Amino acid sequence: MAKQGQTNQGLEGLTAAAKDAANTKAAAKGLPPVHLWNPPFCGDLDMRIASDGTWFYMGTPIGRPALVRLFSTILKRENGKHFLVTPVEKVGIRVDDAPFLAVEMVKDSDGRGRLLRFRTNVDDWVICDSSHRLRFEAAADGGLTPYLHVRAELWAKVTRALYYDLVDMGEERVVDGRPMFGIASSGEFFAMADAEQVRGAF
Repeated sequence: MAKQGQTNQGLEGLTAAAKDAANTKAAAKGLPPVHLWNPPFCGDLDMRIASDGTWFYMGTPIGRPALVRLFSTILKRENGKHFLVTPVEKVGIRVDDAPFLAVEMVKDSDGRGRLLRFRTNVDDWVICDSSHRLRFEAAADGGLTPYLHVRAELWAKVTRALYYDLVDMGEERVVDGRPMFGIASSGEFFAMADAEQVRGAF
């Protein structure tokens, strides 16, 4: 690679390793079990996930959605850093914000009321519930940016259009004695902001 200390594993080699990982018996019924793999660190790869969800390799966008989807299945986060992991190696990559985007939302219902399902930019469907929570962070423009937990410390940034949809369906509830504005899904309530602040903003 271009920088000393980087892995010499090129894109083709990594693609082949990712395909092998996806075809393992353990991954046959779902995603590869990257949480069980602890291979040696092989350096950093010149790969970056931009804040808009675009994957870059050596500064060039990866234009094949199937390849991006494949790499997303072997993505792992440890100590705040992101890696692509196979049973035999681990390479570091850069992530500008969150590794995924939540690009579609479907409103449904279950025995506890509203149920929200989100589709990510790599075509994973995630039900918003106690294990896949929404969190809201202050944005540079003074607003809020929502994130959805996808799996194992990997998050999806919710697009601005879906954020407005969430605001439209928001409601007030008392949380720890304070009126909060937030979103209900699958029997859980995800506080967005202090209710008084939201009344003033909207």
